[in-house]
Amino acid sequence: MRAVVIHTPGSYEVTTVDDPTPGPGEVIVAPAAVGICGTDVHIVQGEFAPTPYPIIPGHEFTGEIVALGPGVSGLRTGEQVAVDPSLFCGACHYCAIGRGNLCENWGAIGDTVDGAMAEYVKVPAANCYRLPESVDVTQGTLIEPLSCAVRGFDVLPRRLGDHYLIYGAGTMGLMMLQLAKAAGAASLSVVDINTDRLKVAEALGADATAVRADDLSRPQGWETVIDCTGVIPVIEDGLGRVRRGGTFQQFGVAPSAAKASFSPFRVYNDEITIVGSMAVLHSFGRAVDLMAKGVIDADTMITHSFALDEFGAALQAFRDGSGRKIQLRPQVHPRG
Repeated sequence: MRAVVIHTPGSYEVTTVDDPTPGPGEVIVAPAAVGICGTDVHIVQGEFAPTPYPIIPGHEFTGEIVALGPGVSGLRTGEQVAVDPSLFCGACHYCAIGRGNLCENWGAIGDTVDGAMAEYVKVPAANCYRLPESVDVTQGTLIEPLSCAVRGFDVLPRRLGDHYLIYGAGTMGLMMLQLAKAAGAASLSVVDINTDRLKVAEALGADATAVRADDLSRPQGWETVIDCTGVIPVIEDGLGRVRRGGTFQQFGVAPSAAKASFSPFRVYNDEITIVGSMAVLHSFGRAVDLMAKGVIDADTMITHSFALDEFGAALQAFRDGSGRKIQLRPQVHPRG
């Protein structure tokens, strides 16, 4: 089969590798569409520590089941599925208390084992979710990032009538925006240096947008501030804009060695809550339901599609910030 293979950090190619074979409890999926995520870029650059090399990336995907391993029941070949990439050991302390996203032996399809930027991928049958009829395979690639956003909302207060400030209008910021709207936000403000993305945020329901939070008018602050950038100066700015008694969420991924400054006195005196959100936890099935209900405007979110052999061009488009969600289509051959 054809696949994107990252041999070592900075070195990748689209080449031919052996087809995967399903083991007990596993299925083979032919990916129809695969979303490119910031994590994929970190893997290419050698900035995602759990990654072993060589590896086939790709963890946001849908596709058709084409083979079943021994012992698989409840699934059939020909079914279209979205796949939760999470791989938890089930034996460590965190798995035992239901916190698999903090698993001491955490892994994920496309991050620590071969992923979906290939014509075929091997996955646990238990991780497969049938696509609802109202969700096509291209839209379905948004289910995995949506499941991360749903997890983010699980650790927020989610009070009706809160005022939200979201930093970042990329895929995750726009998803958090749409979820906040569905959750009954009183107002939604979005900050991003990319004015084209701010226009999209406005189209998706933002009440106010700006390239700097200073240009927004809410002197008393916001009850909920969410960082979807991972950029330290942005995080520091956002921490200072939480209203007394409010919540700051660190959703964006910052470099592991990065440090941010804040006022411990203010956190104490104003009873500021600071929460983090890591990946997916008991949220994938709910994300499937939310996609089926149309809570996320998939057509607006997905802007670019590339064939598998065009991975380099897709990666560059992502780095340029020229679109929103960018996809690979492993079963499609490049034009020309």
